[in-house]
Order: sequence, then C-alpha cells, then structure tokens
Amino acid sequence: MKMKIRKGDRVRVMRGAEEDKDKVGEVIRVLPKENRVVVQGVNIVKKHQKQTQSGGKTIPAGIREFEAPIHASNVAVVDREAEKEVKDARKVSKAKTESAKKPAARKPAEKKAESKPAARKPVAKAAESKAKPAESEKKAAKGN
Repeated sequence: MKMKIRKGDRVRVMRGAEEDKDKVGEVIRVLPKENRVVVQGVNIVKKHQKQTQSGGKTIPAGIREFEAPIHASNVAVVDREAEKEVKDARKVSKAKTESAKKPAARKPAEKKAESKPAARKPVAKAAESKAKPAESEKKAAKGN
C-alpha cells in the first residue's frame, strides 16, 4: 500500500498513550511494509542494552531511549503554519494540477472523434488496392 505520509512531514498523534496524544512532531522514518511511522519525540521507549563487542568496537551497557514506530492510521498530517489538521492535503494539490490538465484531457477525446473518419479511408483504399492487382494481372496476361 502506498504511504501518504512521507519523511519530513509534520504530523499530529491522534491516538495512543495519554502522554503522546495531540503531540505534533516531524516524521523521522517511514516503514511502508509495516504501515508505520517514527515521529520525533513521540512513543519514547527504554531498552536495557547489554555491553557488546563486535569488530573491535565495544558498545557500553546502559538504558537506551529511542522513538518506537506507531501505526500510520494514528497520525494526521498537520499544516506547518496553522498547526491544524490538513485532511487530504496532497489530494487538494493534485486536484489543482488536474484542473489545469482537464482542457488538455479533452483535446485527445476530440482527436479521437476526428480519427474515426480517417479510419474509414483506409478501408476504401483497401478496396481500391484489391482492384489494382486485377488490372495488373490483365496487363500481364496481355504481355504473354
């Protein structure tokens, strides 16, 4: 499914934990396969990390805090200036571009109407081309 929310969008959290409701933040990461987004400052979780060593690097032990993903249906895109919900913000911008394209979309329909008589002409040419081989055969017969 195509995601309507992109990285960098400002969103408002509509559902979730009480401390996260109505928070506004920027989308850090989008996970389209899981239909989830990571919002800056929202859904902060703590993870206890063991000390690990790999490739000569040692990662220290401790408690890590990071933003966990939340479902995309629980957020709504927000207008940056007004900080209000923008329902179908991208659909509105697409509608404006499509309205500019509508006259262009009508022209091909008119061309199709004009092309119908042109389609009849080759049929007439085909009938004439059938008559011409018969004449060429007569000439060939006279030559023999």
